[in-house]
Amino acid sequence: MSLLHTILWFLIAIGILVVVHEFGHYLAARWAGVKVLRFSVGFGKPLLSRRFGRDQTEWTLSALPLGGYVKMLDEREGEVPAADAHRSFNRASVWRRIGIVLAGPAANFLLAIVFYWALLLNGLPALKPIIGEPPAGTPAAQAGLVAGDEIRRVNGTDTPSFQDLRLTLLRVGVASEAITLELTDGRRVRLDAQPMQTENLEQDNLRPLGIVRYDPVIAPVIGQVLADGAAARAGMQTGDRLLAANGETVDTWQGWVQVVRQHPAQALRIEFERQGQRSELTVVPDAVDEAGERVGKIGAGPQVDDSVLAMLMTEVRYGPLDALWHGAIRTWDMSVFTLEMMGRMVLGQVSWKNLSGPLTIADYAGQSATLGWISFVSFLALVSVSLGVLNLLPIPLLDGGHLMYYVAEVLTGRPVSERVMEMGARIGMVLLLMLMSFALFNDLQRLISG
Repeated sequence: MSLLHTILWFLIAIGILVVVHEFGHYLAARWAGVKVLRFSVGFGKPLLSRRFGRDQTEWTLSALPLGGYVKMLDEREGEVPAADAHRSFNRASVWRRIGIVLAGPAANFLLAIVFYWALLLNGLPALKPIIGEPPAGTPAAQAGLVAGDEIRRVNGTDTPSFQDLRLTLLRVGVASEAITLELTDGRRVRLDAQPMQTENLEQDNLRPLGIVRYDPVIAPVIGQVLADGAAARAGMQTGDRLLAANGETVDTWQGWVQVVRQHPAQALRIEFERQGQRSELTVVPDAVDEAGERVGKIGAGPQVDDSVLAMLMTEVRYGPLDALWHGAIRTWDMSVFTLEMMGRMVLGQVSWKNLSGPLTIADYAGQSATLGWISFVSFLALVSVSLGVLNLLPIPLLDGGHLMYYVAEVLTGRPVSERVMEMGARIGMVLLLMLMSFALFNDLQRLISG
């Protein structure tokens, strides 16, 4: 995956999320009768600028594309013509100001709901919540779980896919020692475990519980070759049966995955069979950062029997109204989970290493776009939720900080003083710089360790 590809899809993702967020503010301001002077995607020097509408609002694309803003008429920021004074933001009622500020994060949550609705209406392919053999001594093994068990609920919450199972167990397991699982065969199982560790949310945090993904043995036959992958460059083809790597026999696809992962950017001499003829080639796996670890990938998938796929895979699909309802539930669940993890970071229960910055987001944008539109839209929905939650934090300079001032105004009956807001802006700037520094440090650590 090229750097240009990553940057392009990152800019597309950020552009969509920022435009929707700021358009929420823009629409709410128009509905509240406040004049909008500028709608900017990005910060800094405008690259493109046009004026439209009755108010001649300036629509700009600026040089630094990591955000955006809506500038409204405000008597605190300069002289306002007497004819327009009544349309100033500062003269709007406190409830209208609250509505304008809330509209940005609300637009992000609404966008996530729309994305999840479209995905669930189309049908989301997913792994069934089937587990493999629990490692000996783990709570799952002690509770009598075995390979092939399918978990349908965790503490009363449905888990239609393994991804849902993982998310629900993370939410429940970090804070609680009591976990009740309901299986498709009617059994109810209680896991007694210490609160789960979340040093790195990208890693396999379920293994200490004994919850591992079911992984049937798959023959080492290539079923798919990505056009821009290392396998294609080396000349591998669909139907090739892989036999040995660097002279050592490998019998299963899972074994090949491990061999490839352990050799990023290192040449592998592959023996294979094609149409009954034994042959040999050399492939150099691409080096990819995955959960802070540098691993090899060649861009090839296995040939899997349809009966095995039917056993492992499911499709989460709903009708139009049910998809909308479940889309709203997913958005709510992800919002709560994001807020919980942020709170636990502050309390020291979750490592700050889980905080990601623009470099990691850009990498995920590029990877998800490569995997197809379903993966990219899922990524956008998740980041949109995160953006909505982040903007509601009570930090001055963010939407949540402005809401904090307006709530104080509602409670006291008078606006917060300019002096207090100025001090808040300084504190907010320091907090945001600290968050950005943590996130960028984590990004760089992932790159260096990779």
